[in-house]
Amino acid sequence: MIVELGHFALVLALAVALLQSSLPMIGAWKRWNSWMAVAEPAAILQLALIALAFGALTYAFVTSDFSLRLVVLNSHTDKPMLYKVSGVWGNHEGSLLLWVLILALFGACAAWFGGNLPASLRARVLAVQGMIGVAFLAFLLFTSNPFLRLAEPPFNGDDLNPLLQDPGLAFHPPFLYLGYVGLSMAFSFAVAALIEGRVDAAWARWVRPWTLAAWIFLTIGIALGSWWAYYELGWGGFWFWDPVENASFMPWLLAAALLHSAIVVEKRESLKAWTILLAVLAFGFSLIGTFIVRSGVITSVHAFANDPERGVFILLILAGFMGGALTLFAARASAMEAKGVFSMVSRESALVANNLLLAVSCFVVFVGTIWPLVAEMLWDRKLSVGAPFFDAAFSPFMVALAALLPIGAMMPWKRAQIGRTMQPLWPVLVFAMACGAFTFAVQTGTSALVPVGALLGAWVVGGAAADLWQRAGRGPLGDKLARLTRLPRADWGKATAHAGMGATLFAVAAMMGWQSEIIKVVPVGGSFDLAGYQVTLNRVDQVQGPNYLSTMAEMAVRRDGAEVAVLYPEKRVYPVQAMPTTEAALDYGLWRDIYLVIGDPQEDGGWAVRGYWKPFANWLWIGSALMALGGLLSLTDRRYRVAAGARRAAAQPAE
Repeated sequence: MIVELGHFALVLALAVALLQSSLPMIGAWKRWNSWMAVAEPAAILQLALIALAFGALTYAFVTSDFSLRLVVLNSHTDKPMLYKVSGVWGNHEGSLLLWVLILALFGACAAWFGGNLPASLRARVLAVQGMIGVAFLAFLLFTSNPFLRLAEPPFNGDDLNPLLQDPGLAFHPPFLYLGYVGLSMAFSFAVAALIEGRVDAAWARWVRPWTLAAWIFLTIGIALGSWWAYYELGWGGFWFWDPVENASFMPWLLAAALLHSAIVVEKRESLKAWTILLAVLAFGFSLIGTFIVRSGVITSVHAFANDPERGVFILLILAGFMGGALTLFAARASAMEAKGVFSMVSRESALVANNLLLAVSCFVVFVGTIWPLVAEMLWDRKLSVGAPFFDAAFSPFMVALAALLPIGAMMPWKRAQIGRTMQPLWPVLVFAMACGAFTFAVQTGTSALVPVGALLGAWVVGGAAADLWQRAGRGPLGDKLARLTRLPRADWGKATAHAGMGATLFAVAAMMGWQSEIIKVVPVGGSFDLAGYQVTLNRVDQVQGPNYLSTMAEMAVRRDGAEVAVLYPEKRVYPVQAMPTTEAALDYGLWRDIYLVIGDPQEDGGWAVRGYWKPFANWLWIGSALMALGGLLSLTDRRYRVAAGARRAAAQPAE
């Protein structure tokens, strides 16, 4: 009965979404306030209905209702409760239900917190959100219904994919979807502004919090996925340039560009057309990511589905929304005339360069991701585009972005002088060069990767600190420190996010340039050296888990005879799916990680063992956390809480 109630709630949600997408749009066109007022209750009701459906599906997973096809395919009675719950979104149908739930949540939040928006703009924004809801609810109900029953329920299920039975993967998809779907708000604001013929500073102030929230969630989601790949898969890396990884990274790059571009619209009323285009493309790449994950056209270890019918449906959604938005964009070009002028050397120009670097880097990732598909379609050739291409093609843009970042952040608006801007940055540049030189001097190899990473990281972090210090003004030290505490949270957020990027740049360079790796066969009781540490394989045991069998090794790590850690790497087999997984064991540290993996037994009685020494690995997660924290600090700034503040005079709508 509960399952049927959830299914019925989804059908009602589709009907409500149809009303939300039509009546407020007509009301805004005709200036009928009563029709525009339908938008807010419809958005809230749609959220309530989809939440009811999601709760019903969760109940079926928690109670192991094997009359439901989806539960049979993705659950098992012996599975721990955390993974019974996460199994709800650990599959195509359930994850799509989570997708539409988050979409409805953002629409309801716009209804709750959009009271300061002009009535017509709010109605159009919620109507566009309703249109997206109609498309994906129809996709869910007609091709991916999560509430299908089985005529003859089995006694037990097929279990969840063992790779997904991990805390990191339990929380990674919800955060990623909050970012993916959150960009729909920027898209809705862009389309609503195009319909109204109004793109001004007030619009930019309204759209930035939604974009910033989506970017924060994407940052957290990508970081969680990278961390999971690092400790769970046993290959020692944190980023594989897999198509699905790229599918989340491309919207992140465009959302970062959109955030910076919207600043120019807000402050100077320039780059209007470019900002609207970025808002459309950012959500468009989220839809492309959905297509990649669920169509099966590109092979990936992360793919949810391999169904051409579903792929065609998503392709139609992508073509409809992107084609419609871009057509509207072309028709409304006259409404996006720039008002502000600026010189070639100014903060506006630096932000334009920032946008170009982020957008081109996104295009490079996109080309590398789809090139195997293009090659197969046009030339019938099987190609693989891997890390060497992406590292070589993508890295130069990030190096240029990092070099520009501190200078651009400190330039004044409209017109700047490089010499004056660089005055507070000269000490930072000297410090950064000293860090690079010191790194080059202490490393044993000849690679320039880590020294360049140290120089750029110190330059970006030091530039963020110098920017804050300059904003504190002149005067005695005590007065400057007091003024620092009173700076707007957006200033602290910007500095924190930029510092996080600097830390991430250095961590990536250090991990790639300095890590040590060893692969060898070790007998029980045998030892080997790993970057100055002595690792001993004490024993290997067979262990019974809640729903798996484990080959667990005990490995002692010592340095100069003193015990540093005892680690327990595992190789698990999940009997229901007959699938093995590797569980790496790590000794985390601020300066390095010791990373150990146990492999298969060998004919001579030894065990295959893989070990890594990972310098500054945790600085990567610290940097990601700082970027997300910086976004959160900016989001709590009072200027965002009051959205448009004192509304500026609205521009006249285009005829």
